[in-house]
Amino acid sequence: MSTRKYWMATISKEHAMRGTAGGFIQVCHGKEGPLKRMYSGDGIIIYSPKQTMEGDEKCQSFTAIGTVGDDTVYPLKMSETFVPFRRNINFTACDEIRILPLIPALEFIPDKKRWGYPFRFGFFEIGEHDFRIISNEMLKNKVHG
Repeated sequence: MSTRKYWMATISKEHAMRGTAGGFIQVCHGKEGPLKRMYSGDGIIIYSPKQTMEGDEKCQSFTAIGTVGDDTVYPLKMSETFVPFRRNINFTACDEIRILPLIPALEFIPDKKRWGYPFRFGFFEIGEHDFRIISNEMLKNKVHG
């Protein structure tokens, strides 16, 4: 069995909220490949640069956190021409937190002046250190059970 990994997905807040409500994630315009890199039990955080995919209103916050629920990647036909792939995620109730105060402490952002660059990839692995920093902030006002 592989060691637990941690992932960051760049998704608009509107789409992140749709995913959390449905218990799924869809990344990189529905591509299958990135989702196949995750395994059941891996941790995932969603960063939302904008409120909506098409809009310009900034969000710049971590908006959701969860755990990969199983090892299944599945297609979902949304229209005749769009069949994106999804993964089931067990999302945890959390607070949305702004990224700006955390930038100095995050190792996956090597250039603090160009902090948005890593998110352009849409989906990437982060270290446990960064996952813990972000998750501790997102969950600090929640009851742990």
